[in-house]
Amino acid sequence: MSAVLPPAADGDGRVSVSLAELLAQRARAARKPLPLRRSRAAPAGPQASRVHGRGMDYAESRAYQPGDDVRRLDWRLTARSGKLHTKLFQEEREGRLLVLLDTHASMRFGTRARFKSVQAARAAALAGWLAVRAGERVGALAFGERRHLLRPQGSTRGALALCGAIAAWDADRAPASGAEPLSEALQRAGRLMHGASRVLLISDGLSADDAARGRLIDLARHTDVSVLIVGDALELASAPPGRYPLEHDGLRREVVLMGERQRRDFQLALGAGQARLAALAHSLNLPQRIVDTTADPLDAVAALLAGTKAGA
Repeated sequence: MSAVLPPAADGDGRVSVSLAELLAQRARAARKPLPLRRSRAAPAGPQASRVHGRGMDYAESRAYQPGDDVRRLDWRLTARSGKLHTKLFQEEREGRLLVLLDTHASMRFGTRARFKSVQAARAAALAGWLAVRAGERVGALAFGERRHLLRPQGSTRGALALCGAIAAWDADRAPASGAEPLSEALQRAGRLMHGASRVLLISDGLSADDAARGRLIDLARHTDVSVLIVGDALELASAPPGRYPLEHDGLRREVVLMGERQRRDFQLALGAGQARLAALAHSLNLPQRIVDTTADPLDAVAALLAGTKAGA
């Protein structure tokens, strides 16, 4: 389903993704303060693992053992105890963010400002720029009508690759793969994470099925999972009384919404996906945010990457 909007060229940032706009998010992300975050799985930037080796973060000291690097001797503790002690450090590892991007046909819908698919692309690009700025690698997995994997890459190159891939997926007019339940997408993500320390799911929730709960639980055992729910104004709140032109599969119709109950029922039906995914994330205590197509997603994305739960 897609709302009737005035004709526009491809890549206009309204009904189709504009690569230039995704690239421009870099400057906005650069001005956003990066919150400190210590993740259960692996934090942003250089990641501290439990492996004791050579690195920048001191872990602890222990009695000297044959073969220890003498350059790592803890001279202060050695002097106090009278016995040789060695400093142990936490090995540094890069964090990796995997963006799960919903590309179902339902994302190509919008009655205000832009389609959900365009808003999702903007949010994904912001996540990429924020992640690489924090020293992480970033990759993406498209699910739904487009099923692609962009392997995580670091530095500016990673964010550029992410933006390019998202724009290409949106512009692809090849035959669609069809619907993909969220549970199957999550199962794919579990197999293709490539060491991702966290996952950001961006979706309107319409693909969320009963089996998605178990898949999310499995995924959350190995990585930090957060959820960004994208919705249109008609999906997130009752519409004002009026007549609304809608288009689906090339067929245009006008929906007349006048009575309060009629408008409420319409919103509940149209916004079922967002409500279902929000309830699922809440039940699993996953950080989540909801943005409509008119909002600036920067604060929501930054909060999710910081691990902040809704209402915190």
